Amino acid sequence: MSLPAAEKRRLRSLAHHLNPVVIIAGRGLEAPVLKEIEVALGHHQLIKVKVHAEDREARQALIAALIEATGADLVQTIGHVAVIHRRNPDKPAV
Repeated sequence: MSLPAAEKRRLRSLAHHLNPVVIIAGRGLEAPVLKEIEVALGHHQLIKVKVHAEDREARQALIAALIEATGADLVQTIGHVAVIHRRNPDKPAV
């Protein structure tokens, strides 16, 4: 699901002051990392994830796999940091 441009702008402004809550490093997207991302998305709905990879293509592949695995929307990527959002229907805070 793609977010409208106005919604992406709003979410980018909300995410500006956030720090990355999860770091994906050499071992990639393993079950514990995905579980931590799921918990963070359930609680915060808008998070930053830092992705360390060999090169740009590997980083983009990891981000795409992350989006597919979590069902979240990609708001923005800047360098090694991806901002993702998944609305929680039980408590829509963001």
